[in-house]
Amino acid sequence: ACSKRLFSAGVAHVCVMYFVVRLERRVQVEPRLFNRDISSTIVQKLVSEVEGRFSGSYGFIVAVAALAGELPRGELDDQTGFAVFNVEYDALVYRPFKGEVVNALVSRVTQHGFFADAGPLTIFVSHHLIPEDMSYQSMPESFVSRDQGETILKGSKVRLRIIGVKIEVTDISATGSMRDDFLGLCD
Repeated sequence: ACSKRLFSAGVAHVCVMYFVVRLERRVQVEPRLFNRDISSTIVQKLVSEVEGRFSGSYGFIVAVAALAGELPRGELDDQTGFAVFNVEYDALVYRPFKGEVVNALVSRVTQHGFFADAGPLTIFVSHHLIPEDMSYQSMPESFVSRDQGETILKGSKVRLRIIGVKIEVTDISATGSMRDDFLGLCD
């Protein structure tokens, strides 16, 4: 879902990390929550179960946008007494892509590189992918530029290019680089 856009400085790739996707989930409602407004109870349970969670290849579910169509009829689970609803919904999801440029907040610095968070995504930037003029300092743990006096330490805002994405069953992580034009510390 990347598109090219022209900027005055040249051509840049712009990738979209946020998507609206249609998903399905089985929502279980306990008997004590049965009431006249069962639909709002189902929506509340759906939101509490999925928002902020990772959903396989789709990425992180940021928000439930809307239910898709009418609420289906529920089925009773003979063993628990819960009503079970197969709910289709539209969700706003966050999914990073290789080559994408993101702003992130540095969360940890080590001699091997640093970790930065872009929303729920943790990105590792190896010391090999930090500009050559920056060197590691142990007190405080940081990378300091020799010629520009810039310092990357915990809490710094940086602009990175994602060079690799690893999707696991319950999480997603990425590796990044600062060795490119217009990447580095942000104000």
